[in-house]
Amino acid sequence: MLFNSLHFLVFFPVVAGLYFALAPRWRGPLLLGASYYFYMSWRPAYALLLGATTLLDYFSGYRMGRLATKRQRRPYLYLSLASNLGTLFVFKYFNFFRDAAGQLAGALHLPWAAGPALGLLLPVGVSFYTFQSVGYILDVYQGRLAAERNLGRFALFVAFFPQLVAGPIERGGHMLPQFRRTHGFDYARVVSGLRLMAWGLFKKVVVADRLALLVNPVFNAPRQHAAGPLLVLATLAFTFQIYADFSGYTDMARGAARVLGFEFNLNFRQPYLAASVPEFWRRWHISLSSWFRDYLYIPLGGSRAGPARAYGNLLVVFLVSGLWHGANWTFLVWGGLHGLYLVASTWARPARAWLARATGLAAHPRLRRGLGVAVTFALVAYAWIFFRANNLGDAVFISRHLGSGWAGLRGAGVAALLLEFSQHYRPELAVAALAVALLLAVEYLGRHRSPQAWVAAQPLAARWAGYAGLALLILYLGVFNSTSFIYFQF
Repeated sequence: MLFNSLHFLVFFPVVAGLYFALAPRWRGPLLLGASYYFYMSWRPAYALLLGATTLLDYFSGYRMGRLATKRQRRPYLYLSLASNLGTLFVFKYFNFFRDAAGQLAGALHLPWAAGPALGLLLPVGVSFYTFQSVGYILDVYQGRLAAERNLGRFALFVAFFPQLVAGPIERGGHMLPQFRRTHGFDYARVVSGLRLMAWGLFKKVVVADRLALLVNPVFNAPRQHAAGPLLVLATLAFTFQIYADFSGYTDMARGAARVLGFEFNLNFRQPYLAASVPEFWRRWHISLSSWFRDYLYIPLGGSRAGPARAYGNLLVVFLVSGLWHGANWTFLVWGGLHGLYLVASTWARPARAWLARATGLAAHPRLRRGLGVAVTFALVAYAWIFFRANNLGDAVFISRHLGSGWAGLRGAGVAALLLEFSQHYRPELAVAALAVALLLAVEYLGRHRSPQAWVAAQPLAARWAGYAGLALLILYLGVFNSTSFIYFQF
């Protein structure tokens, strides 16, 4: 079931209405049943996998909660990690490593008898709910969180439908106490949640899905669109598409949870206004970034063992992050690029400070930050090529041809080239440009004050005029073809 589908348009009001109508003791079972129904709408059989993960991690956490030392807890930790990571490996990575091993053996001229490939369909959201459950287990093992004794409450923590398939990746210490509380109907909170859902839907169907009509033809057949201006246009379009798509999902998830009385952590904070790559990762997919920081980077040693070890840890974390996104070399390169960006940014910090003083930029902080934002955006946009490309060959081809076709082109020439490309996409280009402009305006205005707070402070007539305008934009400019969210594939 997709948030941008008619199915969800019926499902959510029914669930919310029943939730507030029922006595508090029946609300948890209602949400759990609704969450499993939500998940089963894709492939019912995989609800068994979700249930098995839940039962095993509940048992492991419950047993660890009754043991005093880490040594006693360790077998249950290993049991949970083996189960969760083993599930990810079988469904997501087995074929990738099988093929990689065969390629390596061929390059070394070694005999290799590859077994048959597994023809398994990747369960929707498996990487998200697996990481959420693993985070809970690690917190219980470390003693940072008391084990949840109520099986139904823990099952709801793992399967809660707003964030089940694409996050945010929540922590047990944040969500489990919320599931213990009673949430009554609150008009202001419900309206705030619905506003957030509407804005997320706008991002998805008006911005992201409209940009997809420009991005897909180029990235699916880059050799037919080899001119640099078109490749740059498609790269920029995807840069905004993936942000609008993923943050749009997050807004809708946070909004749906808020309607019901639950608050998720913020997952995006104007990432394309970041003035450095480290700042970008403090603003982009915050729940995953913090997960890797707390459960991988710090256990590896973080920066405690000196710069060289810290650089190595950063590279490991971002290579793993790339692999988390998908079993493809393109994702590994994308992760590796960001790892190198972070290493270079940390290593060059003294040089940047010296250059700022030498050029006088230190006396102009706004100009300096503006240059940082532009450079960071360019680096991030370039890395998105590898994220979006269907294979490594396409990504390399696009990278090599970004600069081609510009020679001799002036304003009229570039316009003619873009017009030729857009002969079938003229409405999409215009609508996408306006939608991105509106998105950027809201992002820029919201850098110091929440757009939600700004809207809530307006007079009643102005608010309802804004709601009506947003609804009209969604209805008349949205792309309603049940397009899945990009991060559902992870």
